[in-house]
Amino acid sequence: MAPPGLIHSAPGLPDTCVLLQPLAVAAGMSGPTAETPSAIQICRIMRPDDANVAGNVHGGTILKMIEEAGAIISTRHCNSWNGERCVAALARVERTDFLSPMCIGEVAHVSAEITYTSKHSVEVQVHVMSENILTGTKKLTNKATLWYVPLSLKNVDKVLEVPPVVYSRQEQEEEGRKRYEAQKLARMETKWRNGDIVQPVLNPEPNTVSYSQSSLIHLVGPSDCTLHGFVHGGVTMKLMDEVAGIVAARHCKTNIVTASVDAINFHDKIRKGCVITISGRMTFTSNKSMEIEVLVDADPVVDNSQKRYRAASAFFTYVSLSQEGRSLPVPQLVPETEDEKKRFEEGKGRYLQMKAKRQGQPESQP
Repeated sequence: MAPPGLIHSAPGLPDTCVLLQPLAVAAGMSGPTAETPSAIQICRIMRPDDANVAGNVHGGTILKMIEEAGAIISTRHCNSWNGERCVAALARVERTDFLSPMCIGEVAHVSAEITYTSKHSVEVQVHVMSENILTGTKKLTNKATLWYVPLSLKNVDKVLEVPPVVYSRQEQEEEGRKRYEAQKLARMETKWRNGDIVQPVLNPEPNTVSYSQSSLIHLVGPSDCTLHGFVHGGVTMKLMDEVAGIVAARHCKTNIVTASVDAINFHDKIRKGCVITISGRMTFTSNKSMEIEVLVDADPVVDNSQKRYRAASAFFTYVSLSQEGRSLPVPQLVPETEDEKKRFEEGKGRYLQMKAKRQGQPESQP
């Protein structure tokens, strides 16, 4: 039997445990306070099926754990009122960088904390630490910010109000509101891409967009879904990372790892029984990195009243590694069509923007 305050979580993850007590201090976080615990931690040992052939844990595996922690704490918070019961659905994941690799046999410690609430959304910040249980060495591998909205269990198309949190400092609420407005604007800006479709091309040339583009078709089953029949956001992100990894591997034909994920936007819910198509295509290459756009389309085959729709979209960045784990040069992408050239320039702009941000300089223009 698990000790007090410790429960085992999620079918299919027998080595996962959830700590229910507040962990803001242990995780190095300082967020608002509320009557319900404002932070949790999930722990799991990494197994061979979590990693690639080189022993590095898939980025999608880490993203799935991040979302699981966020879903637990946000759903618990949204049900802390004695009102209509709800489940928190993932709406957006802000850009997250993979700061250092995690390997088979290490333990992942995923700490999640609620840092802001608006009337209809919850911001959750997550830190991921990897622990070498032989030496006790720990290192930070990921930081992520996720946004959830509470959906009524009686009517999943109804968004409920979020219980407010109490901030220890007024500045926390003001900073949170700025982040909320920024992500809201960014979500609106992505909607124009929703009609874009990845089309197959016969006999493509190496290093072109068509040569490495890939698609995965998946039938959504019960194991992919919440108890309420909708796909876990973490399941979708893991599939997106798998497709992006295939695109990157096809392009450079080496060991590849996820370096970062730009904001992931979830445009609509995916129901059990849908057939989803996850498509990936390369949009930009620098000397040592590759940007891959991933689109998720859902086809409700058992519901003739609804047409195929865009469910999620994101940009993934990968790097190529040698057998010794050193960064390798990336073959340069050859855009052919006007659309491909346009996406290349847009990707170059995102790359220069993030490069300038890391260097603490004003944003560069391509």
